[in-house]
Amino acid sequence: MSAKLLVGFFLLFVFQACSRKVDEDDFEDFTANQKWVMSPKTHDTDVTLLLNKLLREYDKKLRPDIGMKPTVIDVDIYVNSIGPVSSINMEYQIDIFFAQTWTDSRLRFNSTMKRSLTLNSNMVGLIWIPDTIFRNSKTAEAHWITTPNQLLRIWNDGKILYTLRLTINAECQLQLHNFPMDKHSCPLIFSSYGYPQEEMIYRWRKNSVEAADQKSWRLYQFDFMGLRNTSDIVQTSAGDYIVMTIYFDLSRRMGYFTIQTYIPCILTVVLSWVSFWIKKDATPARTALGITTVLTMTTLSTIARNSLPRVSYVTAMDLFVTVCFLFVFAALMEYATLNYYSSCRKPHCTKKKKSLPDVSFGHMMNYSVLEMRPPPTVIALNNAMYWQEFEDNCIYECLDGKDCQSFFCCYEECKSGSWRKGRIHIDILELDSYSRVFFPTSFLLFNLVYWVGYLYL
Repeated sequence: MSAKLLVGFFLLFVFQACSRKVDEDDFEDFTANQKWVMSPKTHDTDVTLLLNKLLREYDKKLRPDIGMKPTVIDVDIYVNSIGPVSSINMEYQIDIFFAQTWTDSRLRFNSTMKRSLTLNSNMVGLIWIPDTIFRNSKTAEAHWITTPNQLLRIWNDGKILYTLRLTINAECQLQLHNFPMDKHSCPLIFSSYGYPQEEMIYRWRKNSVEAADQKSWRLYQFDFMGLRNTSDIVQTSAGDYIVMTIYFDLSRRMGYFTIQTYIPCILTVVLSWVSFWIKKDATPARTALGITTVLTMTTLSTIARNSLPRVSYVTAMDLFVTVCFLFVFAALMEYATLNYYSSCRKPHCTKKKKSLPDVSFGHMMNYSVLEMRPPPTVIALNNAMYWQEFEDNCIYECLDGKDCQSFFCCYEECKSGSWRKGRIHIDILELDSYSRVFFPTSFLLFNLVYWVGYLYL
C-alpha cells in the first residue's frame, strides 16, 4: 500500500512540473532597461497562415488589375554616390536605392495585429513585381552582401513597396567640343521591358529623387551641379512605352589639365622665344633649342590626347595645343629664314682671260697708273711671253637678281633704288628684333580670345 502511495505522489509531482513548463513557454524574455521581463511571443503562426492564405490562389505571372486598368508604378530614387566618370569609355557609375510602389488588390488582408508586413527577399520571388529595365545601362548589379539588399513591404490595403540597391554603369554620350571646359547632362533612363503604356504607367512622386552627401562621391574631375527628372513616351513597333529619365548635370574641373597640359604648353612656347635673343651666328644653340621645343610640343600633344576618346572633331584642348605647336615651329622657321638670307653670297666678279700675241721684252706695253684694272700677268711658255689679263666683270646678283625684287634685302646696295617704290622694306637682318615683339604679342592675343571665348561665350 505504501508503495502504491509513493508512486502516486511521484506521478502527481511530474504532472505539476510539466504544467509549469508549458505555462512558461508561452512567454519569452527580452532585455528592456537592463531588466529581464516576461512578454507574450509574436504570433508567428498567425502571420504565416495569413501569407499562406494570400498566396494560395495568387498567380505571380499576372500583373495587378489585368484586363481592367493599367498598373501605376510610383518611383523613388535615392542617389548614394556618382562616379567615376570615364571620358574615354563615355560612361559613368552610379549607386542608387531604387524604390517602386504599386497596389495589388490580391494582397489585401484584414488583421488586427499589423497594418503592414515587412518581408525579406525570399518573398520577392513569390509575387508579381514590375519588369523595370535601365535602358542606357552597360552593366548593372544588385548588392548581395551580407544578404540581398532588397526590401518588400505589404500594407493591408494591398499597397506594395519594393526597394533594392543597385550599382549601374550607364552610358553617357559626352560632347567634347569644349573639352576640358565642357558641361554634361548624364542620363539614367528606365522603363518597362514588356508592358506598354496601356498596361503599365510610371510616374514620379513628389520629391522622389534625392541625393546623399557629396563628400563620398568619386567625381574626381567633375563638379555636381544638380539633377532633374523627366517623363516621356517613346513610340516603338511593340507599342508606346513610358520612359523615365534622370539627368545628372556635371561640370568638368580644369585643375588637372591646367597643370598637365596648358601650363607646359605655354612655357614651351615662351622657351622657344629665347632663340630671338641668341646671336644669329650661334647656329648649334638656336637649332638645338628650336628642335627641342618642337619635340616637346609633340609629346605634350600626344599626352593630351590620351585623356580623350578618338573623336573626329577638334576639341578646345586640341586647338590650344595645335596653335602652341605652330608658334614653336614658326620660331624655328624664323631662324632658318634668318640664317639663309644672312648667308647670301657677296657680289662676285667673273674674270675674262685675254691672251695677247707674243712680243719681245723690248716692246712690252706700258699701262697707265690711272688704269683701275690689275696689271697683266706675264707667263713664259716655250721662250715666248704671253700676256694674260683678267678683267673685272662684276655681277651684283642682289641688284640684278630676284632678291631685289622681293620684300627682303641682302646687301646695302639693295636698300636704295627705284625698285623700292611702292613696296614695304623689311630688313632681314632685323628679323630677330621684329620677332621679339610679334611672337609675344600675337600669342597674348590668341590666349585672350581663346579663354574669353570658351569660358564666357
